[in-house]
Order: sequence, then C-alpha cells, then structure tokens
Amino acid sequence: MQNNHHPKITPAHLDRKAIVYIRQSSERQVQEHLESGRLQYALRDRAAELGWREIESIDEDLGVSASLASVRAGFDRMIATVARAQVGIIFSLDASRLSRTDKDWCRLLELCGIFDTLIADGQTIYDLKLPDDQLLLGIKGALSVMESNMIRMRMARGAQEKAKRGELQKVLPAGYVYDGSGKVVRDPDRRIQECIELVFRKSGETPSVRQMYLW
Repeated sequence: MQNNHHPKITPAHLDRKAIVYIRQSSERQVQEHLESGRLQYALRDRAAELGWREIESIDEDLGVSASLASVRAGFDRMIATVARAQVGIIFSLDASRLSRTDKDWCRLLELCGIFDTLIADGQTIYDLKLPDDQLLLGIKGALSVMESNMIRMRMARGAQEKAKRGELQKVLPAGYVYDGSGKVVRDPDRRIQECIELVFRKSGETPSVRQMYLW
C-alpha cells in the first residue's frame, strides 16, 4: 500500500482506520462558516492520498464547544476507538482545536502515544513517540487552552460592565422576551403562549418526565 513515502507513516498505521474529526464551536459557526466545514470534510481526500482505505468522519460535535468535553459524544467515541488500537491517524484542520481542556488534551495525546496513533493538521503529521512532536503538540494545546480562558475572561468582564450599567440581558426561558424598554414580558406570539400552556396541561396528565418527553 502506498503512503507517498511519508517517513512517519508505516504499514501498521495504514492497516488501521483514519479518523477525520470535524468540529465547529457553535450552531452559528456551522450555519455561517460553510467554508470551514467544507475544508474539514475535505481532509478525507488527504487521508486517501496518504494511503488510507478505511476513513471515518466523526462530526457529531458540530456546534458543540470543546470546553464542554463531557457532552462531546464524537470526541468520546474517537478516544474509545483509539484505545482499542483501531486508529492509525487522526486528521483535524487544526490539531490544537481537538480539545480546549487540559484534561482531555493530555488524555488524547497519552492514548495516541500508547497506541501509536498519528495526529495530522494542515500539512504536518505528528508522531507522539517523538519528543519534538510531543513538545510541539503540547505547546499548541497549552496555547489553545490559554486562548479559550482569555475569551471567557473577556466575555465575563464585558458582562460585568453591562451589569454595572444595568444593560445586561441574559437568555430568557421560552415564552419570555425583552420589550422595547428592556423589561421581561411574555412573548406576544399567541402560538408560543398556547404551546407552553399545552405543555403544562399535558404534564399534569403524564406520570413521569420521560413519558412527557416522549409525548
């Protein structure tokens, strides 16, 4: 099997699957940044060019923030597949965005080192058995976590300043909106009011939350 003579790719890597991990941080990014999605899915072509025949795209985490790793089903499935020694390489448009938490980033790198799984982003392939590649990915991960923390700090600071001015508006529960003066009022849309009233009426008829959810 050909691998375009890349020195870090071995027949053992090619005998396992390639995973293309696709993620964007929010639903808005998914809807508006279409080119990013296209470029990420196109990584399948690069995997094929490098010699992989079995290629799996994992895109369950589209619209899910990497800082909320506990709810990232795709990331968890990828980690489990690596731990079963079934993955030869993981492709990501930017490897540092595979995770925005130290814990999950370190777990991913550790497992890739143990089970000889390569990581690729852009035009670079990293082998976690090589100290230089470990260092590069460690630096990328640290910078990514720092960037995420800085963004959260700026957002929190901005919210505090708005609160001081009495201008802070948070997301309201379904059925409520802000009026022109910034006061919280019931949504004037009659259809929304009727739907919410129906849900409350129905909740009194069902014996459990699960049955209510299924309804």
